[in-house]
Amino acid sequence: MIASDTHRTINAVWRIESPRLIAGLARIVRDVGLAEELAQDALVAALEQWPTSGIPDNPGAWLMGTAKHRAIDSLRRNKRIERKHEEIGHQIEAERELTVPDIEAAIDDDVGDDLLRLVFTSCHPVLSTEARVALTLRLLGGLTTEEIARAFLVPEPTVAQRIVRAKRTLAEAKVPFEVPRGPELAERVSSVLAVIYLIFNEGYSATAGDDWMRPGLCEDALRLGRILVGLMPDQPEVHGLVSLMEIQASRLGARVGPSGEPIRLLDQNRARWNHMLIRRGLGALARAEELGGANGAYALQAAIAAVHARAKTAEETDWARMAGLYAQLAQVTPSPVVELNRAVAVSMAFGPAEGLVIVDELMQEASLERYHLLPSVRGDFLEKLGRLDEARVEFERAAALTRNARERDLLLERAAATNRSK
Repeated sequence: MIASDTHRTINAVWRIESPRLIAGLARIVRDVGLAEELAQDALVAALEQWPTSGIPDNPGAWLMGTAKHRAIDSLRRNKRIERKHEEIGHQIEAERELTVPDIEAAIDDDVGDDLLRLVFTSCHPVLSTEARVALTLRLLGGLTTEEIARAFLVPEPTVAQRIVRAKRTLAEAKVPFEVPRGPELAERVSSVLAVIYLIFNEGYSATAGDDWMRPGLCEDALRLGRILVGLMPDQPEVHGLVSLMEIQASRLGARVGPSGEPIRLLDQNRARWNHMLIRRGLGALARAEELGGANGAYALQAAIAAVHARAKTAEETDWARMAGLYAQLAQVTPSPVVELNRAVAVSMAFGPAEGLVIVDELMQEASLERYHLLPSVRGDFLEKLGRLDEARVEFERAAALTRNARERDLLLERAAATNRSK
């Protein structure tokens, strides 16, 4: 195997194994920053040794074994061992008697529990949303600082600072490396799901830049969601979110044309949808409903996505059912964006005039003042009603508001088309 192949293999192994390594080490050292440093040390050792010794039969176990030794060495030589042991309630005397097998046994405990602790720690409310996203992608997604910066179109030093501050904040706040219990659990699960869906959405419809989508972020979010389902199989909203992401991800291959231009949902070639992902998504939705979560916010959005997925053609879409589902969603999580989406479903079910009534009410909504999809949707309704001059103005306004170049091109093309239709 040539060196470049070896490095690609190491990168792939790291992406898969790093969350397990960091989670296992974090439980021992009670510090996600230190745990990441120890895991990185194991990665450096792999980069030094594997190109000449070859990839081991079990590279994950090799990395874990190396990380263990780094952890043991660190605990032995670092005076922080005293503070760490105090934090986890051990007596100083017990610390003196701590032996290598004790540490190894602790590290070899259930990895799944460690991963779950790492998920809740990375998404802790003490951190800002941007910090939660960056730390989750770094620790659980295995992305480098450069990759995160490139995905979110922000300078690499900015991402690096966010990650450093996040780890410092967790340490200073003495955030326990544990899974919350009782009433706190539901709130914290909600925070975790929000972070994962935010990552997915940025990949599904990039807020800025020259590309309309960043599929890599969708894949990262889906992978995190699937891991979470495995860790929390009895949480219906976790299944709901995974269902939503699976079904939406099934359309990725059909959402852009040969030149990267956006293709609207109703214009997509449904033969290009990924039906394996649709089946997985529908299965996850069924599981969420079995667990009593049919009215959860993510399960309802997944049910809406499923209406599209079950329709063989755009014309066969059950828009009346979709409008009803949006009405339910508006009760569970009322928001202007949900209302805007409900307006689209209502317009498709009962005509553009009905949708326009809802959208016109939203024109007074301050939070949507800079939201480009409001004039985009209004322009669509006006175009269907034959009010072409008004539609053109709305498409141009939407184009001025979006920060995504591909979407801007599409909106300007629609504005120009209204002139050609007159």
